[in-house]
Amino acid sequence: MDMVCIYCTGKTKVANSRASKRTPGTWRRRQCLDCQAIFTSRENADLSQTHAVQYADSSLQPFSRENLFISVYESCKYRKTALEDATALTDTIIMALLSGSRDGTILTANIKATTHDILVKFDSVAATYYGAYYS
Repeated sequence: MDMVCIYCTGKTKVANSRASKRTPGTWRRRQCLDCQAIFTSRENADLSQTHAVQYADSSLQPFSRENLFISVYESCKYRKTALEDATALTDTIIMALLSGSRDGTILTANIKATTHDILVKFDSVAATYYGAYYS
């Protein structure tokens, strides 16, 4: 399916494209072939289709960015910038998890350890909260 213009719904072409450095996705600059408008789109992989979480009992569930985000947000919710912080931290955690996943399976222990390690570097109070409730 082709991307359509957000202004006139005409067909677009990709003028520039780059892999995102901090998130698992692609940044694209697009230009409408009809109205010539230029806009940016960001494409992200649906990790629930490509990665699974393996629990201690060996059961598998699709990876859920939302579940990870909620746990990080809950750990940071006392901060004034909790939403922005949790969004950025979740992206950082996902990139770390993906770099260690060879077959698309991520162990829950790895998710917990990686999340805790990243939170420790960011905010020790958030890391303590995470460790108390999610480890």
